[in-house]
Amino acid sequence: MKTRVCIIGAGPAGLLLGHLLRAEGVECVVIERQTPDYILGRIRAGVLEEITVSLMARLGLDARLRAEGLPHGGFNLADGERLIRIDIADLTGKQVVVYGQTELTRDLMAAREERGLEVVYEAADVALHDVESDAPFVTYTKDGTEHRVDARFVVGCDGFHGPSRKAIPAGVAKEYLREYPFGWLGILADVPPCNHELIYANHERGFALASMRSESRSRYYVDVPLTDRVEEWSDERLWDELAIRLGPEAAAHMTRGPAIEKSIAPLRSYVFAPMRHGSLLLCGDAAHIVPPTGAKGLNLAASDVHYAAEALTGYFRRNDAEAIAAYSDTALARVWKSERFSWSLTRLMHRFPEDGPFERAMQVAELDYIASSRAAQTAIAENYVGLPV
Repeated sequence: MKTRVCIIGAGPAGLLLGHLLRAEGVECVVIERQTPDYILGRIRAGVLEEITVSLMARLGLDARLRAEGLPHGGFNLADGERLIRIDIADLTGKQVVVYGQTELTRDLMAAREERGLEVVYEAADVALHDVESDAPFVTYTKDGTEHRVDARFVVGCDGFHGPSRKAIPAGVAKEYLREYPFGWLGILADVPPCNHELIYANHERGFALASMRSESRSRYYVDVPLTDRVEEWSDERLWDELAIRLGPEAAAHMTRGPAIEKSIAPLRSYVFAPMRHGSLLLCGDAAHIVPPTGAKGLNLAASDVHYAAEALTGYFRRNDAEAIAAYSDTALARVWKSERFSWSLTRLMHRFPEDGPFERAMQVAELDYIASSRAAQTAIAENYVGLPV
């Protein structure tokens, strides 16, 4: 098989890039090792920045997002009994939209046949070859037969554990890593949310987050030691802990219900540079991970995809190689700003095991400043709603 762009990974980043390229007449194929049902079964983020919403609108694939998505003009920081509302609509003139990553992926999947986007699922043993040349190729095995895809560019949208990043030699790359001493224990339940906006809570017992996927499906988190196991947390125990950490006002409006899904996710900040090597470009989790505190994971992947699509389209339509050459620096400039915001919000809203009275006093002082300063709230709101691309 020959194509112009071979995309590795059919999650939201890979599908979004594929649709953007097809819309511009750029031939591409997407290779995915999992089944569609497996991909749709993954529970992921649900807060979309303007960049992600605008890309779906540009493709004309936003009908369900507009009908079912929940526009949010603010969010809340809680500390004990205090609730600090960050009015992002007033402070920035923008908003975020709550719409599950699974639903966005479903919309992209549903349009692939109509839009002529070729996706190969259940491709095993995916390997990248000759990425330093102008003629890279990808091999994979399906139904016991080995296949080869020749392309001009390969784009890795295959997540943290995929093969794409590993195709870049260690000698030309640098990795930046911060691992956090806790994980997020999450519960998904078909119950109405306790608040119409998200609540991030810093409590003496630990962090908590009240979120939602719809008006009838809620997503809650508490931070737990990395040694904890899901089996140790019954639904009742988790609901009790959430009620304590989120505070009396949120607890009074909390509806309990059985878990649809419950899991513990470790937290890390990670950046791999460069995000381009030869004819290989990296997008999303293949190049960077952010702690979920700032709701940046999917949105940062979307901005990568935006830059990659612009660069690839310019190359094939205008023979413009400059944007390809600049892709890594362009994407990383936004990546590092998002990493900074996610790291700082994680540091502000969590109690770290090594922290003492001084660190706690600094958190209180920072939250006091945020509560009383429009400038501080504006800085948070600008980052939360998404920096310009």
